[in-house]
Amino acid sequence: MELRQLEYFQMASRLKNITRAAQRLRVSQPNITVAIKKLEAELGVQLFDRSQKQLTLTPEGKVFLKRIDLALRNIDDAILEVNDYKQLQKGTIKIGIPPMMGAYLFPKVFSGFRHIHPNLDVLLYEEGSLTIREKLESDELDFGIILIPESTPNLNVLKMSRNQLMICVSQKSPLALKPKILPEDIAESDLIMMKEGSYLREIVQAKLSALKISPRTVLESGQIVTIKGLVAHQVGIAFLLDFICEQPPDIKAVPFYEPIFVNIGLAWKKEKYVSKAAQAFIDFCKKPL
Repeated sequence: MELRQLEYFQMASRLKNITRAAQRLRVSQPNITVAIKKLEAELGVQLFDRSQKQLTLTPEGKVFLKRIDLALRNIDDAILEVNDYKQLQKGTIKIGIPPMMGAYLFPKVFSGFRHIHPNLDVLLYEEGSLTIREKLESDELDFGIILIPESTPNLNVLKMSRNQLMICVSQKSPLALKPKILPEDIAESDLIMMKEGSYLREIVQAKLSALKISPRTVLESGQIVTIKGLVAHQVGIAFLLDFICEQPPDIKAVPFYEPIFVNIGLAWKKEKYVSKAAQAFIDFCKKPL
């Protein structure tokens, strides 16, 4: 059964005449006649009563027309809706972002994108970078704005910025007076860490392990505001990205003696279908932050 056959049947039913239906659809009369006969053969019923001068539907034809009218109307609506998506009048994007970036980086990205595409819905999910990567691969998310790992075999990655990992200390701490933080400074300090599932945590742990130092972790949190508050009150020190520590009134960001740089980027699953809305977001993220 072909869509063309249903359209021919619908028009012939409305106009009650094969010739006029052919003229309206701009096809030959035999095309419509053959298509309707094939449709009747496939259904195993007669749709038209041809014993009268005017084309008349049989009872079976009336039932079939009612269903076909609804089906073709739904198809027309589907085409219109797809066109809305194609023209970016509709669409939904699911984005994962780590807490560290959610409060500081994403508002700028979100507001800029919504200004250009106000009809697209953006759903935000706060997770650690490792969890986001898992959800990208399982198709639970469209994108992740994450710290880019060295190897991403299953992900496409668009680099957005390069940032330095700083050590945040209280302005009241003696460490705030130092130009650089040394390994022994870390070893003698209490440390506030991001929760499990954070790629930043993995980077920090790997660095400390390479230096053979084991500072005491006094607290783990996924909330940046909480971590900064604890640092300000001299509970411990914390490794945070540079843009999070810009011009704080009560904490100071001091570089490590060997600068640690990370790349932030947009990630999405390889070979995954990219919708028009998703492509629009990729194009937007290509612009400098």
